[in-house]
Amino acid sequence: MKRSIATVVALTFTMIAPAAADDKADVTAAMNAWKENLAAACGGGGAEKILPLYAEDGVLWGTISPTIRDDRAELEDYFVNACKKLPKLTVEFKDPLIRVYGGDTAINSGYYTFSYEKDGQPTLLPARYSFTLVKRDGNWLIVDHHSSTMPK
Repeated sequence: MKRSIATVVALTFTMIAPAAADDKADVTAAMNAWKENLAAACGGGGAEKILPLYAEDGVLWGTISPTIRDDRAELEDYFVNACKKLPKLTVEFKDPLIRVYGGDTAINSGYYTFSYEKDGQPTLLPARYSFTLVKRDGNWLIVDHHSSTMPK
């Protein structure tokens, strides 16, 4: 009996591993889309470039805002103002730590560096982040995003 249970457990883990690897790759792709769409939004494309990556019930506690944003209008306002305050804003992820739970929830924690122009000069803003994503209709959407400047 023990051998049968061990075999079932081993087979179960073998069958789950590829799906988890695919989910992790899909979450990485969603984060790369966020990176690209942030640059597009702040490159003149507008907030509508990045808003579709957030779930309708998505929440943002942004790097440059003292308030949490918990509806679409507030999310849009955040990105419109961020693009104004930080012209030509781009971001580079560093050492992301992605964990997938149950195949439909993922958390990505790490740090990133924002780049933008200030007085015509390139400026860096290191920050740390946590993104919580859920899979809805086959798409990974951001339901919670926290970002804060890196402590000195």
